[in-house]
Amino acid sequence: MLEVQTATKTMESVVSVKKSQLCDNDHSSSDQNSDSCSNQTLLEIEARVSNKDVLIRIHCERQKGFTVKILDEIEKLHLTVVNSSSLPFGNYIMVITVVAQMEDEFCMTVEDLVRNLRLTFSKLHMN
Repeated sequence: MLEVQTATKTMESVVSVKKSQLCDNDHSSSDQNSDSCSNQTLLEIEARVSNKDVLIRIHCERQKGFTVKILDEIEKLHLTVVNSSSLPFGNYIMVITVVAQMEDEFCMTVEDLVRNLRLTFSKLHMN
C-alpha cells in the first residue's frame, strides 16, 4: 500500500529565469565579486509543488527589506509560510528559500504562482 501511495505522488516544478549579466566582460576578472559589476536585475524563481506543500527558491539582487516584503506577498497568494531562509551570496546576490503550505483558497497552477511572484518582484524592485 505504501508503494502505491509513493508511486501516485506527483511533483510539479517550474523555473522562471530572468538573468542579466552582472559583470561587464571587458572589465571583470575571473572574480565574480569584482567592483566592475553592474546593478542590472538578476532574477531566478523556482517553485515546486507536492500535494499541498510548496517549495519556492528565489535568486535575486540583494535588497534591504526584500525578504520580508516577498514573504508578505507569498502569504497574500493564500500560502502559509512554514519556513524561510535568506542567505547572501557574494556582494550582490541573495538566495531566498521558502517552504509553504497551500491554504484552501489557493487555486493557481505552479506556472501562475511563478508568474505572480515575478510580477510582485517587478513591483517591489521599482519601489
